[in-house]
Amino acid sequence: MMRPVDIRKSVSESYARAVENTRTAGGCCGGPACDATLAALAGYSREALATLPADAVASSFGCGNPVALAEIREGDTVLDLGSGAGIDLLLAAKLAGPRGRVIGVDMTPAMIERARANAAAAGLDNVEVRQGIIEDLPVEAASIDLVLSNCVINLSPEKERVFSEIHRVLRPGGRFSIADMVAEPLPDWMRAEGLLYSACVAGAIPEDAYVEGLKEAGLIDVAVRDRLVYDEAQLRALLDTEAAGACCCGSASLPREKLDRVVRELAGKVSSVRVTGRKPIQVGP
Repeated sequence: MMRPVDIRKSVSESYARAVENTRTAGGCCGGPACDATLAALAGYSREALATLPADAVASSFGCGNPVALAEIREGDTVLDLGSGAGIDLLLAAKLAGPRGRVIGVDMTPAMIERARANAAAAGLDNVEVRQGIIEDLPVEAASIDLVLSNCVINLSPEKERVFSEIHRVLRPGGRFSIADMVAEPLPDWMRAEGLLYSACVAGAIPEDAYVEGLKEAGLIDVAVRDRLVYDEAQLRALLDTEAAGACCCGSASLPREKLDRVVRELAGKVSSVRVTGRKPIQVGP
C-alpha cells in the first residue's frame, strides 16, 4: 500500500502534467470547442462558461458541477477544496458578489498559478487561492458559509480527515455541495494501480460509505442529489488518454490490455454523484 504522502505526491505530479498538457495542446482534448462540450457534459451551462476565461474551462478536470446545487448567496464566504485552475472558484465568485469572498485550496503549485491568473483575467478581486492539503486546510474554524469540491475528495488517502475538516471550517448552519466519484469495492490490484488513482477511480469509495463518512464527521441532511453511473464507453473516455475527451481528472495512460480489463470489470460500478448537506446550527450538548 502506498503511504498517504506518496499518494499526494503522485496525484500532484499527475495534475501538474495534465494542466501543462492543456497549455501545450491548446485545451484538454485539443481545442476550445471540445473543452466547452466536455464542461457542459459535467453540468455547466454554455452561458456560464462563456463568462469565464478560456483557460479555466480548458483546464477543468471535474466530474460534475457543485455550484449548480449550492444556492450561493450574495455575501457568502465560499471555500473550494482542490480548486484546480479555478472554474468553480470563478463561478462562485460571480454569485457571491463583491461583498462575498471565495477561497480556493490546492496542493499543486501549477494549479494555484493558473487559478490566480484566471481570477485576474476574469477581473475578480474577491478570489484568494491558498496552497495546502484538504486533510489539513489552511482555513480558520467556523469561518465558511459554503464548502465546494469537484472530483477531489476521492483522491484523498485520508477521507475521514477531509470530512472532519469540512465540519471544522463551516460556520454553524453552513452548507456543502460536492461533486465526486464513488465506486463499488474494487479488487486489490486496481487499488494498487497508481494511474487509476490519479484518474479518480482507485481512490473512490462506495456511495454509502461516502455519505456515512460525512455524517460521522457531524454533518447533517447529507443527501445524494443526482448520480451518473458510467457505462463502458464513458469509462473508456474517462481513462483512455488516446480517446477524444479523456479529460476528467488526471486521465491515465494504461496499457491497452489492462485498460480493456478495467473498463470491462468496472462498467456500471463507478458513478459521479453530487452530495449536499450542512453543519448543525447547534453543535455539542
